[in-house]
Amino acid sequence: MASNHHSASDHGNRRHVHEGPRNHFLSFALSIVLTLLAFLVVIAEMGRTFTLIFIVVLALIQATFQLAFWMHMKDRGHFYATVGIIFGFVIALTGVAAVVYWMWW
Repeated sequence: MASNHHSASDHGNRRHVHEGPRNHFLSFALSIVLTLLAFLVVIAEMGRTFTLIFIVVLALIQATFQLAFWMHMKDRGHFYATVGIIFGFVIALTGVAAVVYWMWW
């Protein structure tokens, strides 16, 4: 009778190491802290330009953590997804730049 258990050598010595919920909890807690920081800056009325730049920086940090820990983009084997995200970012940035250029023309 054949066994249903597979050894590590059955998969080319590639073993998936599960990180556990620790990184997810840390990422979630960081997202909450970043969101609270954004609210505090808005409530404190620290100036429109500073607030806008600060919130954009916090959003970029939060998006990076979301991609790395929740979408597992830090793991191997996500080349095409990474290329797709970068391509989408370039297209979006090009669109924003075109609109800004058009408005200031």
